[in-house]
Amino acid sequence: MKQNDTLVQSLLDCARTCDMCAEACLNEQDVKMLSKCIKLDMDCADICYEGARLIQRNSEIAQQFIAVCEKICTMCGDECQKHTHMKHCQQCAEACRKCAEECRNYHTASVTDREMM
Repeated sequence: MKQNDTLVQSLLDCARTCDMCAEACLNEQDVKMLSKCIKLDMDCADICYEGARLIQRNSEIAQQFIAVCEKICTMCGDECQKHTHMKHCQQCAEACRKCAEECRNYHTASVTDREMM
């Protein structure tokens, strides 16, 4: 599997997991306590879906946008990590960490490719 395919899959997995986590958080008893988590889940899902689309069409802005994906995945993962007593937050934290790592790998590979030109 090519690196871009791996990244796209990771972005889509993260987006779906964030959507699931936000939905599950909305059904928890103390929704107010989870408001930051829910907002970051929704932001992360939207940004990851868009990142996957940009990578798939080889957009000129993909590299810069993936840096934003890495940032939101890190933020969302950190917030979900605070709530790992809930399985959906634990799964989301793991998906976000994995996706942030794939984004870093993509960025590092892109920088290396540019330096070789």
